[in-house]
Amino acid sequence: MIARLNGILVQKSVTHCVVDVHGAGYRVVVPLSTFYELPEAGLPVVLHIHTHVREDAISLYGFHTEQEREVFKLIISVSGIGPKLAVNVLSGISAEEWIRAVAVEDLKRLTGIPGVGRKMAERMILELKDKAVNLGSEVDPVGGPAVRTGEQVKEDALSALVNLGYKGSSARDAVEKIMKEAPEPLPLDRILKKALHILAG
Repeated sequence: MIARLNGILVQKSVTHCVVDVHGAGYRVVVPLSTFYELPEAGLPVVLHIHTHVREDAISLYGFHTEQEREVFKLIISVSGIGPKLAVNVLSGISAEEWIRAVAVEDLKRLTGIPGVGRKMAERMILELKDKAVNLGSEVDPVGGPAVRTGEQVKEDALSALVNLGYKGSSARDAVEKIMKEAPEPLPLDRILKKALHILAG
């Protein structure tokens, strides 16, 4: 069972990355919160891993902090929530925000996450409130934010927003508005954060 990877970042995208560890390349699915913190390709990276085993596949999910991984594990323990949706949750809300929202039963914040309806939010609160309170909010900063520019950044941002459940037209309008109003080219992480803020209303 893989719990941690320490190697060289070979490739990264808004949905996954590849980490080289002594010549072996590991494909790791990551939420946007972790993507924001990935270094440039070719640099060292450390990811906290959850190994998800199914009959037909073994998948690795990577996180910037142990806290993110623990929140992910709590979320997938809820009936009806699988790893893909849990990654979506952590792409739309930070681990600290999720802990706070569940602890204070903030249904509005939880249902504001793409793919999370009222019933699912209620299940998270019902099943995880006590565990969320106990988890606390440890901080474990590692790495640095990614910086990319150009037309590819726009396409990556649109792809990420559509994967999160937003309509393509709405996502494109938000991204184009941000890029048009910016006095200089913005990195992907800032575009995504601004777009999520606009789309959340």
